[in-house]
Amino acid sequence: MTSISTERITGRSLVNPAPFGRLTARIVKDENLEQALAERVMDQALAFLGACALNPKSGLSPSPLVDVGWHTFILDTVDYHEFCKVTAGRFLHHVPTGDADGSAKGASIATTVAVIQASGYAIDAELWNMAADCSEGSGGDGSDTSGNGNCSQCHRGCHNS
Repeated sequence: MTSISTERITGRSLVNPAPFGRLTARIVKDENLEQALAERVMDQALAFLGACALNPKSGLSPSPLVDVGWHTFILDTVDYHEFCKVTAGRFLHHVPTGDADGSAKGASIATTVAVIQASGYAIDAELWNMAADCSEGSGGDGSDTSGNGNCSQCHRGCHNS
């Protein structure tokens, strides 16, 4: 009989403590967030990237707070490059998708959350909270008909390649 694990992977388990600490310290400083929130943001950014690694060409999009973690990590180019090579075997590109009119082409937040969970990662629901808004304001596909504009892109209009 095969046993099935229900234990979820944390994003922070994908990097060593030293780079995780540096990244969260940068979020605290640059974004003026509390240490505990910065750690949650970075954890979810790493879980997001781990799911992107497992789901090529998925076009997953981060929530605005998770996007802060991704942007912070990208700026640490040496560690980000190494993370991508080890975790994905390729570079995880950050693709701006927002058009001048504010529309986007990435996956919905609800879809992104579902893919992250299906990839085995723990979700910090509070950092992905607009997923509920999108589900309520859509035809069930996560598309934004709610008028909140946050359902299918990060706050800077990006997704993974």
